[in-house]
Amino acid sequence: MALLEVRGISKSFGSVRAVDGASFAAERGEIIGMLGPSGCGKSTLLRLLAGLEQPDAGTVTFDGHPLDGLAPQQRGFGLMFQDLALFPHMDVSANVSFGLRMQGADKPAIQERVGELLALVEMSAYSQRKVHELSGGERQRVALARSLAPSPKLLMLDEPLGSLDRVLRDSLQSQVRRILKEVGVTSIYVTHDRDEAFAISDRLVFMNRGSVVQAGTPEQLVAAPADEFVARSLGFKNVLQGVVLRYDEVVEIECPLGVLAVDAPRSLDAAVGAKVMLLVDERGVAIRSPSASGELGRNEFRGTVVERVFRGAEHDLTVSTGRCEIHSLASPDEAGRMAEPGQEVTLEVDPKAVRLLNGGSLSP
Repeated sequence: MALLEVRGISKSFGSVRAVDGASFAAERGEIIGMLGPSGCGKSTLLRLLAGLEQPDAGTVTFDGHPLDGLAPQQRGFGLMFQDLALFPHMDVSANVSFGLRMQGADKPAIQERVGELLALVEMSAYSQRKVHELSGGERQRVALARSLAPSPKLLMLDEPLGSLDRVLRDSLQSQVRRILKEVGVTSIYVTHDRDEAFAISDRLVFMNRGSVVQAGTPEQLVAAPADEFVARSLGFKNVLQGVVLRYDEVVEIECPLGVLAVDAPRSLDAAVGAKVMLLVDERGVAIRSPSASGELGRNEFRGTVVERVFRGAEHDLTVSTGRCEIHSLASPDEAGRMAEPGQEVTLEVDPKAVRLLNGGSLSP
């Protein structure tokens, strides 16, 4: 049995359904990354788990015990908000010890616990500093230490790095994961940033319009996104709707790119004429110079380069085929040879780069 089990939980505010039948689970010591766009219900779900809001329907159990009607202070959960809510009139040590003092811990125990946590977040030398004397990253670590001080059974973090710049966020991600794992606390980490979720989480929960769309490890979700929303949230750009034209040894699917032919997979169950949603991994789309004869082979398509964006190790090429735009990731050498806007090119799609969404698969 999972440590935390959320089953069919819902919450409405007037006519707005903020959380709609959401279900997921968390194992002991696991870090769950909760992803989704603004307004999808992530923060409301955290408030429901914390007991700050009461659900209209559904159940939440923790360690086998239902939480129905249990007050926030009785749950023993920690909640860390994006704004941190540190006390500006207190120094670092007093901020971290606040929860312990509210629990009535004695002074020696408080001093020992605060010392342990400041060492854990590498802030021991800052114990007497005021909040306004700290950088953004330092405040973040103090807030994390304060959240961990009362030894919460479950720690929920709501966009904790959202107010920081990209460089600082990137530098803190591995540190946050290390701290949470070292403490061993089961955590729910809310973010809208895919890379941040990948860096910190053991497993991801995707939410959209109040519902859980898909859950799994980062590797599982990248390999088989459930639908267009998850695929695009994971950064895939080539998501196309198609119709099955042929289904025997070879599957042929007509889509805005043209007719894609792939080997028939064992797991695909689709009749001729069925509508399907395709994902074409941009790393499986090669850019070639047009052939001298002008003839196209299997899974080759004509296009015109529309845009080239440098992404560091590779170039993101946008190619228009007339009916849609397709993205290809090319090495600097490849992009330099044939990627000027307006240039005519041939796209070659690797069949292994094509996947079906909505539970299907085009991998044999």
